[in-house]
Amino acid sequence: MITVRLKPKKEESVKRLHPWIFSGAIQSIEGNPEEGDIVKVFDAQNNFLGIGHYQKGSIAVKIFSFEDVEINESFWFSKIQKAFYLRQSLGIIQPSSNNTYRLIHGEGDFLPGLIIDVYGDTAVMQAHSIGMHHVRHILAKAVIKTVPDVSNIYYKSMSTLPHKADISDKEGYLMGDGTKNHIILENGLKFYVDWFEGQKTGFFIDQRENRSLLERYSNGKSVLNMFCYTGAFSVYALRGNARLVHSVDSSSKAIEITNKNVALNFPNEIRHQSFVSEAFDYFHQFDNQSIPYNLIILDPPAFAKHQHSIQNALRGYKHLNSEALQIIQPGGILFTFSCSQAISKEQFRLAIFSASAESKRKVRILHQLSQPMDHPINIYHPEGEYLKGLVLWVE
Repeated sequence: MITVRLKPKKEESVKRLHPWIFSGAIQSIEGNPEEGDIVKVFDAQNNFLGIGHYQKGSIAVKIFSFEDVEINESFWFSKIQKAFYLRQSLGIIQPSSNNTYRLIHGEGDFLPGLIIDVYGDTAVMQAHSIGMHHVRHILAKAVIKTVPDVSNIYYKSMSTLPHKADISDKEGYLMGDGTKNHIILENGLKFYVDWFEGQKTGFFIDQRENRSLLERYSNGKSVLNMFCYTGAFSVYALRGNARLVHSVDSSSKAIEITNKNVALNFPNEIRHQSFVSEAFDYFHQFDNQSIPYNLIILDPPAFAKHQHSIQNALRGYKHLNSEALQIIQPGGILFTFSCSQAISKEQFRLAIFSASAESKRKVRILHQLSQPMDHPINIYHPEGEYLKGLVLWVE
């Protein structure tokens, strides 16, 4: 196996079980690794540190084992089985009411570069590294053997693997012949999931618990779901007995899926309307006498995917939340989120503070939200805490 040796004093983070080896920490490489090759990592004194996938870029190795073990089919099977056991133990998997969950959450399940989401009888696998791409068939077999209800594995990595990587088979079924059933259950509600063309793996499972919280606040409320995508927040609000729900997205495809999901759960629902519009254009149509909303959800796409875009992203969060705070009714509730991994909880909260101060409204924090338990955060890898949310009471 190819050996990677670190510079003196560059092993401390690895000894604290952080799974990333940055290229600047490497003293030498014995061998000529290709991207995706499995390598062993040693410190400058030749002490074993870990085993991981080699890749080109600032992060040179992502460690998936801190033990010097044989990396074979049994190793990968064990990883999948442990992740499934966690979800079983937590009571997430309820076939009659909740057959949708994340099975593998990258570093949070000690498998950096791998995401697997389960939608009923189909698991959607997404590789973020060439190394995980190389073992996709073994992983697919492990999922089929481990998860009783899954009979199809769809591979969806066209947008997540390095663009320069000369590889094929980035999309398509690895196991099974597909399913005609794209309707899944989440907390007893039905949703259509498009894992072929949809964003990420097709559905944002990470907001499941936050959607349930929204449902509790929705009774009698006039709700605006901005950046609605699949309309999941809207469906929960309707079940929570909202007076009206308006879903807004700039994508006509998203609005089409939203309407489909509303109809799946509430046929001929007159409380719901949807609009294709940019967020700021929609906000600007209201004046102080025509504000209809006392519950607003802001769940935008990631504003910052890299460190160099953080400042622009923070300005974007401030501007967006300032607009919402301008139009929400007194006594209104604002659910606001950031899914940008590069933005810290403190930075996001400061952006919301700045928007609140600019609005000159009295604002109190009711909840500080994060990702659910099937998106675990490896305590040694704080970068895994990507979803941040605040629930605000606005006077």
